[in-house]
Order: sequence, then structure tokens, then C-alpha cells
Amino acid sequence: MNIPTIRPVSRVVTVLAASVVTLCFGLAFAADPASDPSSGSAQDLQIEITKKGLGKEVLLRKGVKEWFMLVEVTPENTVVIRQEKENDAYLVDESETHDRPLTATEVDTVIDDFINSVKTQTKANR
Repeated sequence: MNIPTIRPVSRVVTVLAASVVTLCFGLAFAADPASDPSSGSAQDLQIEITKKGLGKEVLLRKGVKEWFMLVEVTPENTVVIRQEKENDAYLVDESETHDRPLTATEVDTVIDDFINSVKTQTKANR
């Protein structure tokens, strides 16, 4: 029996076993997007969009912070309300009135812009 041939075989088995464990660990992270560090803040942000008549409302939550927007469309005008809360304290509470009704496309654009601004804000605070 030649002992040096046994050592390389055991090293190959050890390296192979380590590679399998590393591969399985890597696949587990690849299969779970929440474990991806680059997507961590996006996963924590909860978004709820609700249709309200001709308009929409959106509520975003992350931890103790909440962002809210209501776009209320009537035949005469449009009212947009924006709020930002941390715990029970309002950081932003503002509204604006437009002298015409926004179209459905414009409402979607306003909501999408609001969501993107909150996502940008939460990424900057990481």
C-alpha cells in the first residue's frame, strides 16, 4: 500500500465536500431574495395601493415610519394629500389642490413618483 496516494484522495474528498457545502449555501442565498444584502431595504418596505373612486391611495411602511398619499379626483378638481409619520409624530402633512381632474395615467404617475421617492429616501438612510 502506498500511503501518499491515500492523502490526495482524502484531500480531493475534503475539497469536494467543501465545494458542495459552499455551492448549497450559495444556492440557498440565491433562492432567497430577502437574504440579498443589496435588496434588504426594498424587502423591508411594505407597499399597499388602493383604488379610491377615480383616484388612488398608497401607504408605505418601513419599521416605525409610514408614508401616505391620497390622490382624490372629482369632476371639478384633484386633491393630493401627502403625509410622513414616525411613530405617532407627523414629519410631513401637506395637501395641494389642482383646478382640474387628473387622468388615470396622471394619477398612476403621481403615485409611482411618490413610491420611487420613498424608496430613494429609504435607500439613502441605510
